[in-house]
Amino acid sequence: MTIRLSVLDRSHTRRGVPAPEALRETVEFARAAEEAGYHRFWVAEHHSVPGIAGAAPAVLATAVAGATSRIRVGTGGVMLPNHAPLVVAEQFGVLGSLFPGRIDLGLGRSVGFTSGIRRALGRGTDAAEDYPAQVAELLGYFTGAQRVHPGVRAVAAQGQRPEPFLLATGSGADHAADLGLPVVVVAAHGEERLLETIRRYRARFRPSPWADSPHVVLARSIAVADTAELAEDLLVPEAWAGVHSRRHGEFPPLEPPEAIRSLSMTDRERHQFERALRGHLFGTEREVALGLEELVERTGADEVLVTTSGYDQRQRRDSYRRLAALVG
Repeated sequence: MTIRLSVLDRSHTRRGVPAPEALRETVEFARAAEEAGYHRFWVAEHHSVPGIAGAAPAVLATAVAGATSRIRVGTGGVMLPNHAPLVVAEQFGVLGSLFPGRIDLGLGRSVGFTSGIRRALGRGTDAAEDYPAQVAELLGYFTGAQRVHPGVRAVAAQGQRPEPFLLATGSGADHAADLGLPVVVVAAHGEERLLETIRRYRARFRPSPWADSPHVVLARSIAVADTAELAEDLLVPEAWAGVHSRRHGEFPPLEPPEAIRSLSMTDRERHQFERALRGHLFGTEREVALGLEELVERTGADEVLVTTSGYDQRQRRDSYRRLAALVG
């Protein structure tokens, strides 16, 4: 099987490990991903989340690009409604100037998920209502087609061509098709909905200066180990953190899988936890190879963005290394 593999790392914090260490681990992990042969390495934007250290993706992407030499580096993504398009264009223009031919610009439409965060960001709940126009303005700074603010230029962006992507949250896939951009679709729950999103995106796609044909990146947690049980252990910490966040409204630092399995969960927590684990691909090399091949065949994905986290960093790196070896 041949499929392009990339990485999304959210800089998860871990119980007993300070947040700065999570950022350093992201940079080290990028080096390992490059050595293993991954095509892209992306970082994310999360504000005021105790379990995630990555809050400034343009800054972290700069550190990652400086620590690597070949792998493409970008974001999955910058939450554009939180920022002025001019500032994002300037940031990624600088990145493109420093690391030519290696920068991606993945964009999302989420705003701060609590009223306090939105106030701190200076954004309201309606900040994403004109998201397609925000994307068009941002890309216009790179092409010279920006008309929203006559006479305003992002000097650092001129002549730069980061590769843009839109995350398919909400109506993101439709916006990507209308703007002629590659799309990132999360493959977790609800395959029928996933396939319909991809089908509609391809049917609706209009070629643009950024892409002449549809390009689907499938985001998926994938874990490989000697046994299915060991592979599942990599997925347990984030699955439980998601359950905790729904109950307490806060995504916590990751905990060791053995500590989570020993918890006395309520019936509802147990149901949510088991459901969270069902939406991913894990197992031995053979099991994952078969599952990945079937997934790519069903979806026609052009690329798979692997999003696996985990408490044990050594085991996580080993999983990514094994996965890369499966597809050459």
